[in-house]
Amino acid sequence: QVQCVESGGGLVQPGGSLRLSCATSGDSFTIWTMGWYRQTPGKQRELVASIKTGGSTTYADSVKGRFTISRDNAKNTVYLQMNSLKPEDTAVYYCNAKHPLFPSSTYWGQGTQVTISS
Repeated sequence: QVQCVESGGGLVQPGGSLRLSCATSGDSFTIWTMGWYRQTPGKQRELVASIKTGGSTTYADSVKGRFTISRDNAKNTVYLQMNSLKPEDTAVYYCNAKHPLFPSSTYWGQGTQVTISS
């Protein structure tokens, strides 16, 4: 059982930066694979970035070189640093926790709105 609470969303102009945070509580944070997903109306939720316990990361092709996912195990928090933001990045961003040995054990945050517009 993991609770995830996102924060840091907002309105940013194209080319700007934003950092999202996901604070977690519950089971030991360090064992969970953490991820950021995003979703817009009419589209399925897509993986943006993920990070494993050991620090290995994966990124969607659309955000490589612009976004960076990181985690602070001492604070039970995962971050998503977003740079060079584009209008296409506009979405609700969700924090996800997935158990590496039990993929059915998945928890989601409530989401935070990110809007990129001039």
